[in-house]
Amino acid sequence: MKFAETFPPGEFLKEELEARNWNQTELAEIIGRPVKLVNEIILGKRAITPETAVQLGEALGTGPELWMNLESQYALSKVSPSDNAVSRKAKLYEKFPVREMIKRGWVGAAESIDALEQQFVRYFDLKSIGDALTIPAHAAKRSSESVTGLQLAWLIAARRLASSIVVTPYKRDALRDALPRLHALMSAPEEARHVTRLLNECGVRFAVVEALPSSKIDGACFWLNGSQPAIAVSTRLDRIDNFWFVLRHEIEHVLCEHGRQATLIFDEDLSDESNDGQIEEERAANDAASVFPFSRAEFENYIARVQPYYFAEQKVLNFSARLGIHPGIVVGKLQRRFDEYKYLRAHLVKTRHIVIQSAPHDGWGTSAIEA
Repeated sequence: MKFAETFPPGEFLKEELEARNWNQTELAEIIGRPVKLVNEIILGKRAITPETAVQLGEALGTGPELWMNLESQYALSKVSPSDNAVSRKAKLYEKFPVREMIKRGWVGAAESIDALEQQFVRYFDLKSIGDALTIPAHAAKRSSESVTGLQLAWLIAARRLASSIVVTPYKRDALRDALPRLHALMSAPEEARHVTRLLNECGVRFAVVEALPSSKIDGACFWLNGSQPAIAVSTRLDRIDNFWFVLRHEIEHVLCEHGRQATLIFDEDLSDESNDGQIEEERAANDAASVFPFSRAEFENYIARVQPYYFAEQKVLNFSARLGIHPGIVVGKLQRRFDEYKYLRAHLVKTRHIVIQSAPHDGWGTSAIEA
């Protein structure tokens, strides 16, 4: 922004004195201030304060606003013309999760706005920083929802990490045959460390990428080069029941080749297992995850047998033991079934720290990707 030539307020004060045939000493006596102060204001060596503006306004009949406005305009005129760095950076922060991406090491901190913008252009594969964000055709949880900058940043990081993993060629039958073996791992949280190996043996890349704040991302299914599947999860809700539900959900996407033509399937807020408003691919994946590791008939039979003591701990433990799964998985399904989340919470153990022992991961203080 350029300002017209602006003079110090002292120039206007000098004209006011001349119009009244006052000298500096007389004005100083009228406002009860030192002559030196009046002289320095006229010479442009001292700024007009609110107190002085009130006194000048009363003495000269102009009101204090005139002198404060003159002082503000003069102060602004002395500031170097802006190169729009601040406004450009503000727009960057509005469009992208800048602070989080720098924190995660996806882009580097830069002293100049030009260098910072160029990093985001490269990261999001844009022609210019003003381009709209685009994403390959995808299936979100709700067909009416769009992907945000937060979510797209995560998706790119997850895709890059998945692309760096080396596995054998994908075998769909091997992945289908691995489901009982995955079921066996649900008996204890420690067994989740074997998930990476089992999926890799089937030719499926598996990675864990911490979700960005407020993104609500749970997972995604990628198809690299049109034939190489990869699963990325965020473990946003670090609970044993949620980990296995999201994992089985993404595996179903792979088995059904959802998103293979579009290169990816994106999932958010999978803690809601309902099928209301979902597209076909999401209903199929939810249905498969809902009956893993036990069928709806088994679950409803348990509910019918123990009602109304659904959350009686010993009954939950007995049911879990019969199925060979951790009780936290049953508790999670019961909580969602009855919309009651205060019971048996101690069984909803964490699994993230176990999973990332063997899975390539990004987040929680570790960056596995160079932007």
